[in-house]
Amino acid sequence: MMKLSALLEKLPARRSTVAFIKEAERIPGYSWLEKLHGYIYGRWTYFYISVGIGRHPMQKLFEPLANLATKIYPTYPHPDKDSDTVSWADSYHGKAMPLEEIKQLISIKRDIEIPDLERIIPYKKARSIILKNPERIVLLKCPCRSAQENPCEPLDVCLIVGEPFASFMLEHHADKARLIDQDEAVRILEEEDKRGHVHHAFFKEAILERFYAICNCCDCCCGAMQAQRNGIPMLCSSGYVAVIDEELCKGCGVCAQKCQFHALTTKDGLTRLDPAQCMGCGICVNACPTDALALERDPSRGEPLEIVKLLKKAEQTTH
Repeated sequence: MMKLSALLEKLPARRSTVAFIKEAERIPGYSWLEKLHGYIYGRWTYFYISVGIGRHPMQKLFEPLANLATKIYPTYPHPDKDSDTVSWADSYHGKAMPLEEIKQLISIKRDIEIPDLERIIPYKKARSIILKNPERIVLLKCPCRSAQENPCEPLDVCLIVGEPFASFMLEHHADKARLIDQDEAVRILEEEDKRGHVHHAFFKEAILERFYAICNCCDCCCGAMQAQRNGIPMLCSSGYVAVIDEELCKGCGVCAQKCQFHALTTKDGLTRLDPAQCMGCGICVNACPTDALALERDPSRGEPLEIVKLLKKAEQTTH
């Protein structure tokens, strides 16, 4: 039986589409439904996300399709953590990462394959880092911000990393995407950090069951952060939690203004942290003018995504 990629090569299909399907065909048991889902997500990203976050004028027309999707992937996780039920968040999720760790991830200069990071990405699906040509990075106008009437700016803050994803987005969204190098990607991360926007590494089952993008998120625009507030756990902790040095803290409130997860509050010159809300993103640490905040490891929040350490560990196991 002819493979779909071979058929597409005989048709006037875009090269990046063929490359995406070829890569999907290498995944054992990867269904035609996920291939189709991935293509739709990548081809019509802005429409897909604007409908998903309820900002599209045709929203009501797609409610029957959304209801069907929730039968395949329930919106909320099963109350029994040992259940085999796969929720929406299991198929599409982000990992909060402090600035230095996300800079290391975007600076990888060789192909890598680290499968099934269960203790780092605590979901049932899409938890691998498989990077091909990681130096090929596309800067994309944020679909979540683009869907808002009065979005946060700038819009071009989403980083699509490696192949076949970078070429796919560049070819299908030429008016909203451009190639950048790793140095510019690092600068964008640093600038977004100063603005108080959280860095997330995103994974999606329909996007070849792996990491594919870094988003710099604000709670007013980001669909995943809005879902998180509504009890859909699309985001997981960095593996750290913020701590306050009360002797250094001046109660200025800068950290509370920056915190996208509303984990920090300042009242009457005193700053307090709600650990249950903290995702360990580190935005507050970098914003504090008196160095009164720091990140501490919390094993109950999973392991950090420390790509350099993961690569060293992978090298040791192969020798």
